[in-house]
Amino acid sequence: MRFLAIILLIPSIAFAQDSLTKNDVRSAAKLIDVQYTDKEIDMMMIDLRDNIIDYKKMHTLPLDNSIGMSIAQRLTPPVRKQERIVWQYDKKIKLPDNRNELAFYSILQLGSLLRNKSISAVELTAFFIDRIKRYSDTLQCVVSLTETIALEQARKADEELAHKIDRGPLHGIPYGLKDLFAVKGTKTTWGAQPFKDQIIDNDAFVYSQMKNAGAVLVGKFTLGALAMGDYWYGGRTKNPWNPTLGSSGSSAGSASATVAGLVPFAIGTETHGSIISPSHTCGATGLRPTFGRTSRTGAMTLSWSLDKIGPICRSAEDAAIVFQYMHGTDGRDASAVQAAFNYHPKASAQSLRIAYAKNHFERLDSTSQEWGVIRALQAAGLTIEPMHLPDTEIYKFDMIGTVLGGEAAGAFDAFTRLDIDEQMTRQTRFDWPNYFRVARTIPAVEYVNANRHRSVLMEQFSTATQPYDVIITPSFGNRQLAITNLTGHPALCMPIGLTKQNVPNSITFLANPFMEEHLLTVGKLFQELTPHENLHPPRFQ
Repeated sequence: MRFLAIILLIPSIAFAQDSLTKNDVRSAAKLIDVQYTDKEIDMMMIDLRDNIIDYKKMHTLPLDNSIGMSIAQRLTPPVRKQERIVWQYDKKIKLPDNRNELAFYSILQLGSLLRNKSISAVELTAFFIDRIKRYSDTLQCVVSLTETIALEQARKADEELAHKIDRGPLHGIPYGLKDLFAVKGTKTTWGAQPFKDQIIDNDAFVYSQMKNAGAVLVGKFTLGALAMGDYWYGGRTKNPWNPTLGSSGSSAGSASATVAGLVPFAIGTETHGSIISPSHTCGATGLRPTFGRTSRTGAMTLSWSLDKIGPICRSAEDAAIVFQYMHGTDGRDASAVQAAFNYHPKASAQSLRIAYAKNHFERLDSTSQEWGVIRALQAAGLTIEPMHLPDTEIYKFDMIGTVLGGEAAGAFDAFTRLDIDEQMTRQTRFDWPNYFRVARTIPAVEYVNANRHRSVLMEQFSTATQPYDVIITPSFGNRQLAITNLTGHPALCMPIGLTKQNVPNSITFLANPFMEEHLLTVGKLFQELTPHENLHPPRFQ
């Protein structure tokens, strides 16, 4: 996939793609005040020619003058009152005889143990810190162990709970953050060699939300360099089911650590698959919320109109708990809004209108694990309708490549101009240094019109999906991952078993914007009906 695009007009782009020469690129570079070496130009040529092909495709699609840009991306939530969410603890729960089993307890189970005084927050934190020390090198999933912060927060949680101050289910629960969120007193490396010693002297909004909920930060987890893939400056984050494989990315460490039981949950981000892909690959339950659900203050920017923050957990109910406490806004992120999240743990899915993307499923064998999801829900009494999920008929050129690449290159402008990109550990055609160089050559007109076409896509997709509360689709069915990231729709990715290669497979549920509770209600039901979320990689049990 190419992530290319942005802000510059280059006369030579008007040439047919097969007539583009290296001299054209050298001349264009003068217009944008950058210098490319011959080696860099050689690497760029294929993608520059591909860009012209995409421009030509875009040029065949009409745009009425009344259509505006979607770049001022701020989705409007429905007007709803926030309802109280009541979580149920188990007063009879006890510590397992085999302490290793504690690593895979749910948030409510751990919270029950804390409230029953079966274990203290300090003891629980020490348990997970020990697991991180034991397994993090195997998985290459941890950038920083925040032991001092963790023990201080755990001690505070114990004191507060002892004085009947209860902040909710996350109070005293250890967790990890993707290392693109700023936390005072820690390095925030963005997974990239040029920033491996970077210290940002403020706290990200999502970290403050977790702190207010009483959660205990035990580590900052790896991400692919500058939020791409699973390769970071220290190596490659591993899949806990098969450490010879990568965990996918870019929320690589968050997914890997959660599935291996190094933490009960972690927080990641997504721009184009960075929650869904590692959740699918590692077997986590990943919630990619509606665009704008959580303020991105203190988080690395990759794309202003696409970046989202979401929890990576081991169950839908855990994801609901974490999301309850992390969503919201501080008023400093122009795209973030305050909106109700009315999840109810005992809600029934029977009243929801559920469909499956027939055009995505018909490509699969009827015995596939994905079809098994539909059969399981139907057996539980749910009616599931076939529907057509708009795909290639509305996604006719590499729209997300133009939007994401352009904004990312803008966000890392000095990174390219000052040759900081030369410090990156990976320098292939498919890594950011090359993407950013190529992105600088895209005319402003093409970037603007790609966003205008995005407005059309958003309207057409929403029209098709609006009648349904939840739509079931294979996680990588056609172009839905690109489309739903462009439109801002929420998604829930969950494990559905192991493949013949003994690695996880997944399903994805989609919902209308700001209706994450529908996803989580159906997700919880599916996980009550099946054992998949309770499968854990053997070497970490």
